[in-house]
Amino acid sequence: MSQRAGTDLDLSLYLVTDAAQIAAQGKSLTDVVRLAVSGGVTAVQLREKTASTADFLRTVTEVFTVLPERVSLFVNDRVDVFLAARALGCRVTGVHLGQSDLPIALARELIGEQPVIGLSAATPEELRTAEQQATLIDYLGIGTLHPSSTKPDAPAALGIEGFRELVKQCSLPVVAIGGIGIADLPGLRRSGAAGAAVVSAICTASDPLAAAQELSRAWRTAQ
Repeated sequence: MSQRAGTDLDLSLYLVTDAAQIAAQGKSLTDVVRLAVSGGVTAVQLREKTASTADFLRTVTEVFTVLPERVSLFVNDRVDVFLAARALGCRVTGVHLGQSDLPIALARELIGEQPVIGLSAATPEELRTAEQQATLIDYLGIGTLHPSSTKPDAPAALGIEGFRELVKQCSLPVVAIGGIGIADLPGLRRSGAAGAAVVSAICTASDPLAAAQELSRAWRTAQ
């Protein structure tokens, strides 16, 4: 990994928020993040596909207040929201970008050298392109592992074997994503994953604290 802020990243249990799922449980997003972090989540990505810019920024600033320094905070897609949050004094680790978002080189120019950039990738071709820009990227999110209800436009599911084959092509740290549950964590860790990104496993949980604790324990004890 580069010598940017990503050098000491702990991506092992990576929560990607889904505001609709959380609202359906009658909970607030900030409270769910707080409980999940107390349970062992090590990184949080705020994903707000339908929120206004003002609402997304408000969410970032609210979540920032409940995160200890050890937990990384990422903004999904929106480089402008990341920059605005930083201007307001929030400790935001970086951005996570998809294949259709800003080009990596441009995003790096806009946010500077220190913030972390994560990039989603799903195919050997996308991985090869990412490797060519490895000096600009800090980690990759590879998926989907299983069919995902939270991302209708997700690529075909890889399964553990497909994920393992893609990881072999990567020099960058890799986080798995897509319908991941506790049973997947041992196989992912054995496959070389730096971490597992979860959405529904925490966002739809009746007890986010307990769900995060179980996931964290499963990752730590995986052989």
